[in-house]
Amino acid sequence: MRWDGQQATDAGALLPLRGLIRSITTPEFAGVTFHEVLCKSALNKVPGGSNMPFTWTINTTRGCLHQCSYCFARKTHEYLDLDSGADFDTQIVVKTNVAEVLAAEVAKPSWRREHVALGTNSDPYMRAEGRYRLMPGVIQALTASRTPFSILTKGPLLRRDLPLISAAAERVDVGIGVSLAFTDPQLQQRVEPGTPTPKARLDLIRAVADAGLQPTVMAMPILPWLTDSTEHLDELFGAIREAGGTWVTAGPLHLRPGAREWFMAWLAREYPALVPKYRALFGRGSYTSTEYREWLSGRVREMRRQHGFVREETQGGARWTLRTDPDAVGDPPAPAALARADPRPAQTALF
Repeated sequence: MRWDGQQATDAGALLPLRGLIRSITTPEFAGVTFHEVLCKSALNKVPGGSNMPFTWTINTTRGCLHQCSYCFARKTHEYLDLDSGADFDTQIVVKTNVAEVLAAEVAKPSWRREHVALGTNSDPYMRAEGRYRLMPGVIQALTASRTPFSILTKGPLLRRDLPLISAAAERVDVGIGVSLAFTDPQLQQRVEPGTPTPKARLDLIRAVADAGLQPTVMAMPILPWLTDSTEHLDELFGAIREAGGTWVTAGPLHLRPGAREWFMAWLAREYPALVPKYRALFGRGSYTSTEYREWLSGRVREMRRQHGFVREETQGGARWTLRTDPDAVGDPPAPAALARADPRPAQTALF
């Protein structure tokens, strides 16, 4: 495939990339280098003990154009001798033969047709997919082998493949998850500047629902003091419901190594008054305090009740509910539990 105005570059010459074909830049993606590779395997086995509700993943790329300041997958770029900050956003590895390799893997007699998740470490429908067109072949390979799958994305480009996805859903279990945690487009662009607007993602939810599928939403991460207010969550859940979303999974920010350093640097630039509060809330770990998670869980449960979100066991998109989601099993807490005190450190002013 040739890009308009593309230029070959030697930027990838020192990268430890097996199967590297070429590295290119193009004016359409200023500042980004695409490293095109031939992969040997498309399916990735999820490590044992993971809290993910699936055992296999496919990532058509490594690195991501979305530039989300909080992305947990940033650390994976260090395995390529690239940094987890700017390189993760601008040095994109593209598995150009992923569909063909996948088709061969799922055709093997040993393949057990276990659920496969797409959109775990990078977004399969980021803007570059419009050029590379890897996902149609991936969907066709999974469908032909009768392999159930789910897709998580922030990208409205998924609408292009809705006919393929709808056809797949007639043969296998298919879940579609849309990632949306913001209603304020200005805040959204500050936190994840390479992503489509909230409106564009709400339109995607609507299109998926109109296609007869059941779109679920990952409202993650919820950011302390920025997006965890009752007002914001009420607006978010209401917009998702109006667009046709069938379930919302919401949870707080977590900061793994790699993501933690990048996000805290972003926070210091954008909201310096919040830095000591986040340090107190996270301590030295990757997760917020147990008290905060329980407090937020109660608030999220209340939002679900208010907006009529009811889980159905047959809902395919529930694949995107993590096993650690406190709402995944059991009954909602008693109303009194929702009134517990705000566990966040005191904050008198943001600015």
